[in-house]
Amino acid sequence: MWYKIQYKMNIEDLIQGCIKEDRVCQRELYKLFAGKMMVVCLRYAKDKMEAEDILQEGFIKIYDNISKFRMQGSFEGWIRRIMVNTAINKIRAGKRHFEELDDRMMKVSNSQDVLDNFSAKDILNLISEMPAGYKYVFNMFAIEGFSHKEIADSLGIEEASSRSQYAKAKKYLQQKLIELQKVKL
Repeated sequence: MWYKIQYKMNIEDLIQGCIKEDRVCQRELYKLFAGKMMVVCLRYAKDKMEAEDILQEGFIKIYDNISKFRMQGSFEGWIRRIMVNTAINKIRAGKRHFEELDDRMMKVSNSQDVLDNFSAKDILNLISEMPAGYKYVFNMFAIEGFSHKEIADSLGIEEASSRSQYAKAKKYLQQKLIELQKVKL
């Protein structure tokens, strides 16, 4: 039990050091969370270089706003939210368009349980290859837990569009999993 208290004290010390703009504390905070947050950034970025940009920009925002963290709730959750919002801002700034796929491609049987045949890495790779609009909405709703209203507000789309993009993303993912399963057999 003492190790949890020590860990929490270390985080609090790092936060206090970052508030004071202590470079050592900032570096340690980066080392502690950069790996996990890079995974978040990769889910929204078009490539690794863009993910690295999002990560760096996100950490600048964290350092600039760390004094606003009130030591209530999860610090990692607070950091994650900043990274997701930074990625969303990048999406808005790039004015990426939501892609519509041919409805014929979306006809997939829901009865097949193909997920059992794939690793999380396989599935994350497929998610990263989704058309931009599908990927953003899928990540925000299924992985980050945003509501469709929050997604719509964040991305500047209609709530119904968020729901539609999510449904199409699921069908797209199912189709790709079925195709991949056929290749593996």
